[in-house]
Amino acid sequence: MMQIENLERVYHLGKANVAALKGVSFNIEDGEFVAIMGPSGSGKSTLMHILGCLDRPTQGRYYLEGHDISKLSDNQLAEIRNKNIGFVFQQFNLLPRMNSLHNVEIPLIYRHTRRSTRLEKAKKALERVGLGERLHHKPSEVSGGEKQRVAIARALINDPSLILADEPTGNLDTRTGNEIMKIFHNLNQQGHTIIVVTHENEIARQARRVIRLRDGLMVGDEVIGSAV
Repeated sequence: MMQIENLERVYHLGKANVAALKGVSFNIEDGEFVAIMGPSGSGKSTLMHILGCLDRPTQGRYYLEGHDISKLSDNQLAEIRNKNIGFVFQQFNLLPRMNSLHNVEIPLIYRHTRRSTRLEKAKKALERVGLGERLHHKPSEVSGGEKQRVAIARALINDPSLILADEPTGNLDTRTGNEIMKIFHNLNQQGHTIIVVTHENEIARQARRVIRLRDGLMVGDEVIGSAV
């Protein structure tokens, strides 16, 4: 799925250079369920942005499904994001005036998919996360856990091989957060590669492997075994 080789990311802030990642290397195979864990400032969000083709490394190589990301154009990166990667964020990023069905169909609009096909796929995606009865509810009409389920359904709409989740339980209580992690576990069993970025040890240990970052360095890579 991906190879990370001596990845570095340096930000130039005025006259200062800030190294967010310092020579990180690891591989992730197809079908893995991985948590990337670290405190604030560890570099985990920077790493997720690079893995999701939202940013490029300053040094090092990132190969995604055989493609050297550093050599791709912005249009090629956008195409990979749209076809191969599903994103789930802590803040849900749902459009407040749209119902669940229309929020989920948005990625297919950018692919110029026919409206009838978009809506059918959006309905099936919502059913996969247990929201078949919430198709026409707006974000203000559902709970926080249901908002995140809508966001997961949106990430699934293009049937991506990779799902990246950045602090997906950060705005949820413990019980609801565990329910969301079970959805990721089920998706992983269905063949999706899952990478969850978190600062919570309890959430990280629900993955099958935990990569730990601190101060831009990789300080641990632990295989846990069976997830929840």
